[in-house]
Amino acid sequence: MNMDHSKIPQATAKRLPLYYRFLKNLHASGKQRVSSAELSDAVKVDSATIRRDFSYFGALGKKGYGYNVNYLLSFFRKTLDQDETTNVTLIGVGNLGTAFLHYNFIKNNNTKIAMAFDINKEKIGTEVGGVPVYDLNKLEEHMTDDDIPVAILTVPAQAAQSITDRLVALGIKGILNFTPARLNVPEHIRIHHIDLAVELQSLVYFLKHYSMQEK
Repeated sequence: MNMDHSKIPQATAKRLPLYYRFLKNLHASGKQRVSSAELSDAVKVDSATIRRDFSYFGALGKKGYGYNVNYLLSFFRKTLDQDETTNVTLIGVGNLGTAFLHYNFIKNNNTKIAMAFDINKEKIGTEVGGVPVYDLNKLEEHMTDDDIPVAILTVPAQAAQSITDRLVALGIKGILNFTPARLNVPEHIRIHHIDLAVELQSLVYFLKHYSMQEK
């Protein structure tokens, strides 16, 4: 099935990994079919949105029957390129970076941190979670081909832009930014900003707001 993925809304694309994770769990439990209502309850997305998301990919289910778990799993595996491994580089082996290296997305078979960089001499030349840690000053020496299209930034905010500029020059295509810095990059570079402090503040706000409504 030839599909123009550029026509899939970004909000839909972001939900696909959620659907895939739940379908993997269903498959492991032996379930053969699932309704949009069951999917809705599991991934916390309303049924209408799920049906609309799935409609972009053609007829994935049948009315009155629901969705075939094996078929959906196979379809989303191909759609998300689960059979191909994407190598990732991590910049900044501090507390958060170290946690990522030990975790290394073991539940995502298609994503693997292949190398990491830091400026701490005690970490350079070691392995963390089986991932080699190199000298950040030698970034260009180690990232010499196009095999690593994605970078994770877990560095101090003041260093983020200069490191990003180097990554862009090396041909990086996507950056997962865990720093508070808002990075300037060319239009063809994809950046996802994840500010844990902001997310936590937002969560606390909603908790307080919700509790005030209840009183």
